[in-house]
Amino acid sequence: MENRKTLCGKVRDSGMPDPAQWETFFNPRCILERLDCGDSPGDAVEFGCGYGTFTLPAAELIDGRVFALDIEPALVAETARKAAHAGLTDVVAEERDFVADGCGRPDGSIVYAMLFNILHTEEPIGLLCEARRALAPGGIAAIIHWRKDLPTPRGPSPEIRPDPEQCRVWGEAAGLEFVRYESLTCCSWHWGLMMRRP
Repeated sequence: MENRKTLCGKVRDSGMPDPAQWETFFNPRCILERLDCGDSPGDAVEFGCGYGTFTLPAAELIDGRVFALDIEPALVAETARKAAHAGLTDVVAEERDFVADGCGRPDGSIVYAMLFNILHTEEPIGLLCEARRALAPGGIAAIIHWRKDLPTPRGPSPEIRPDPEQCRVWGEAAGLEFVRYESLTCCSWHWGLMMRRP
């Protein structure tokens, strides 16, 4: 989610706290429901699964598989362990440098892409283009990020945090259509945005 690699390296300026602290920052199921996760049957891909904070509730909502990607082997292993412990057999946790190598899913094969706290990467349009490529027509790219208009307990430095309007511009440059902004009242340190592959 946060500390990912840039073009063969980590996404700039982040870092993951310990899991117990990280989990206090989110209400994952509420966020996913507000961003229409599970509204259409099919597979999902998560760009940066971290500790599996969103992976597990997404797997409970989605009628399909969740491909949970991360560049950190320990985080992938932890996500897989949590999914197995919860009896979630449709989680595919994979170590992958998706910034450099893409998400590994065939063109048009997923219905939901999660780009959560990741678009402060140096190549956000490239990442959104990859999400668009993997999405089926009508598929949703769901985006959240740390707000920059108030102090937050974690997140990249405010000067590189994108705001919703900037992410919309990037998404449209990647060929996605704007659906709506979403106020995440259940997670006040974040904002949400939904875009669709036409």
